[in-house]
Amino acid sequence: MLSRIAESLFWIGRYIERSDGTARILDVHLQLLLEDPWIEENLACRSLLSVMGAEVPDDREISRADVLALLAVDRSEPASIAYSLGAARENARRAREIVSSELWECLNTTRARMPRKVSGDKVHEFFGWVRERSALAVGIIESATSRDEAWQFFTLGRSIERADMTARLLATRSLTEASGPSWTTILRSCGAYEAYLRTYRGVPSAKNAAEFLLLDRLFPRSILFSVRRAEACMRDIDPRADRSGTSDQAQRLLGQIRSQLEYRPIAEILDDLPHHMDSVQLATSAASEAIRQRYFPSNAAPNWVSENS
Repeated sequence: MLSRIAESLFWIGRYIERSDGTARILDVHLQLLLEDPWIEENLACRSLLSVMGAEVPDDREISRADVLALLAVDRSEPASIAYSLGAARENARRAREIVSSELWECLNTTRARMPRKVSGDKVHEFFGWVRERSALAVGIIESATSRDEAWQFFTLGRSIERADMTARLLATRSLTEASGPSWTTILRSCGAYEAYLRTYRGVPSAKNAAEFLLLDRLFPRSILFSVRRAEACMRDIDPRADRSGTSDQAQRLLGQIRSQLEYRPIAEILDDLPHHMDSVQLATSAASEAIRQRYFPSNAAPNWVSENS
């Protein structure tokens, strides 16, 4: 497969997952800011922007409306939903010879219908629409794509982004201290609440809920599940085994973060949850860069030299 095509598929997966994850995080926290009068809005909004990787203005108070404008509909902000949906569509255009007509139409329509402004009473409805469109795009790929390299690169990008977005969601748990979202709210935002109840059969506790979202091997939105799937995709893309261990830098980084999560007591992770989630985000970012360097090298444009020179 051409590196150009592989790179586009990788980023389609990442951007679709990013739009879904950002919608889930904003849905939880903007609703919390609206309902809880005791939260210091400026501090909470600044912290949320920081966790999401957006630039935080220093010269003024930040409100709920500012966060919505910046992270939802600002088409020039790389952390926003609008930017992610536009970038997914652009990457699909670049890989048009591989991308199915159904997926192209889905991403094209989603980008065209992306609003430039969302009114306060339509916020929850807008985030639900984003999740539905993301699920539709993923469903098209899962149901109608051969399990070849195209699917592997898409799933690799999606898995790395999902681990990162779940880590960001867990990091936001402590943004507003005691007024932060409950573990029940966090689980619901991940679509994990009913799966959690079937597993633990009880009211969510900090230990059990964090353990479920971090370490559950069967729930597809847990960090461990996502990292393991990313590792499996990389093995399938390059099945050549190395007798002396793992030589691929991306696999090494993913394996290290998986081992740290699997073998560290959950109580220890909870004691400093933001720090450990930062470690996950740094590892996924470094793994993404290692994948880029190996599979999508940026070649310099050729320099044409005159025959007489």
